[in-house]
Amino acid sequence: MSPTSTDRPAPTFTGKFAELTQDLLFGDIWQRPELSPRERSLVTVAALVALYRLEQLPFHLQRARDNGVSTAQLSEVITHLAFYSGWPTAASALMLLEQAAGEQQPVPQPAAEQE
Repeated sequence: MSPTSTDRPAPTFTGKFAELTQDLLFGDIWQRPELSPRERSLVTVAALVALYRLEQLPFHLQRARDNGVSTAQLSEVITHLAFYSGWPTAASALMLLEQAAGEQQPVPQPAAEQE
């Protein structure tokens, strides 16, 4: 998956919403040069945690990792947010991060780096 688009096929019943998500959100907003994809991922994860939007969080946690944010950095962002958005929101988000990190496939290293 590209760090700035989604390759998930949209269900047919979502119609215009899916089109706007792909074309406007991921095709335009995420492509704007003022923020890097990494920065956009951090902002998005923070917003989802603060608003307790856990349904979307696993997708955006993976996207953040794809955009260069480490699991440790995501954990720190969520821990920091606990003091602003509430302990329960952070605790739930950290559980999802732990689950996602456990499912994460290791990135293959080039032969020179394996030694």
